[in-house]
Amino acid sequence: MVRRPDDPAAGTGVPGSAARHTDNTPLGAARHLGPLRSMPAWLKVITAAVAILLVGVLAFGAYWVIRLQGNLTTSSLGAGSSKSEGSVNDSTDRMQILILGSDTRDGKNSQYGSADDSAGYGHSDVMMLLDISADNSHVNVISFPRDLLVDVPKCKDEKTGTEYPAQKNVMINSAMSEAGIGCAVDTVNKLTGMEIDHFMMADFNAVKELSNTVGGVEVCVSDAVYDPDSKLRLPKGTSTVQGEQALSFVRTRHAFGDGGDLGRIKAQQGFLSSLTRKLKSEGTLSNPAKMLDIADAVTKNLTIDNGLASIPTLLTVANRLKNIDVGKVAFVAVPTVPAASDPNRLQMAEPAASQLFAAMRKNVDLTNPTATPSASPAPSDSSSAAPTPSATPSPSASAYEKALQPVTIANGTGVPARSQEIAQAVMAGGFTKVGQLAARPVDKTAVYYGAGFADVAADVAALLDIPASQVLPATGVVGVQVYAGSDFATGTTLPAAPLPKDIVNQTAGDTVCQQANPELIVR
Repeated sequence: MVRRPDDPAAGTGVPGSAARHTDNTPLGAARHLGPLRSMPAWLKVITAAVAILLVGVLAFGAYWVIRLQGNLTTSSLGAGSSKSEGSVNDSTDRMQILILGSDTRDGKNSQYGSADDSAGYGHSDVMMLLDISADNSHVNVISFPRDLLVDVPKCKDEKTGTEYPAQKNVMINSAMSEAGIGCAVDTVNKLTGMEIDHFMMADFNAVKELSNTVGGVEVCVSDAVYDPDSKLRLPKGTSTVQGEQALSFVRTRHAFGDGGDLGRIKAQQGFLSSLTRKLKSEGTLSNPAKMLDIADAVTKNLTIDNGLASIPTLLTVANRLKNIDVGKVAFVAVPTVPAASDPNRLQMAEPAASQLFAAMRKNVDLTNPTATPSASPAPSDSSSAAPTPSATPSPSASAYEKALQPVTIANGTGVPARSQEIAQAVMAGGFTKVGQLAARPVDKTAVYYGAGFADVAADVAALLDIPASQVLPATGVVGVQVYAGSDFATGTTLPAAPLPKDIVNQTAGDTVCQQANPELIVR
């Protein structure tokens, strides 16, 4: 109905309006203005209970997040090195986490010695690289012996700004002692040719509290053993260790094998394998209540990098691990031999160590490795006269501008234009000052370097997956020369040599009895 302007009910707020609408049955305005029927009592009770429950859940969750977050201590991932890779997606990308055990005697750890026993940031009692594949199909865990001699790069303490010069031929466990955990990360990156994404460092107390929280961890020894230094005492066969005994088991230097570092590594790997099986078999990683207890115990004694420093991120990593087959978790130790400079120390065994690192860079499942080896030519010049290898390399700078480093590709593959393909791969890695030359055919590829270019040669070799044993100093070479042999006739990286058959010490699915040191067996 159209109203005329002079109709008394035409405007808003005119008294006749409400009456007219009330009489209009189809509109039913008055019907909707009536009082609502009251909610049944039982529904009120349920609604109130649900509301209280939701508030309780939110409060409980907030409490635990705040509590666990407050437990964490953080530190910088590196100590001055630059990353060429972007940050990983913690849910879906391949991820490498450096696991460290600190020997610091501060605070709760003071009973294990004086603060002087661990100067500066302390030393790493344990060093393992946890490598999780992108599809979560396998995990490789690589142990580095604390007595391994390595070169430590120039490092900067991110807290104080103090810079420390590069060091050569020092124990790997000292890498973090001056500039902090980031320097240990940089050292492992340099050693392996990889880029670590995160780190976790636990102290002595973490092992005790974790083992107590899970109700102990089963371990096995071949004979009754007693180590007076660590106070570890175990009967022959299987025992459950927790608290101080668990710590003694993973710390003992003398109880297993020949009483050296490699026996201790196998014991640590056996302990972690047993712990993994226990957590999997009891469904702990899928049980929120149990996970909270473990998280509370561990985070109180944990230092992590800033990128990992949130409870949701840590839970994401744990969630990735919960469905991995324990038979696909490989425990490996870096191949070593007694050091030539000191028989009480270790050096990398070549070519096995380089083969391992090459396999890691290619994300090989070490429980099912595939790969094919090869003898080193002398470097080539344009007249095919080989430079004379020098006795020792000159120390090279620990930091340099890649684009300024002279790199030459000598084509000894027997394949025309092959040097151009390799040069492109080198240039893609940031080395843009690349030359090429023809060379006499050789069977095996090598990288040669002149005085002051040892670091550059190592980085070029890592880029092409050329083992460290095939990186050699030589006179007559300016900069770095990649002498490509017939073993490098295709591809942009050198085909990997086969890994030693016994490269894997055990998987997490294996129950292994540690061999007691004959000198410490209790008769």
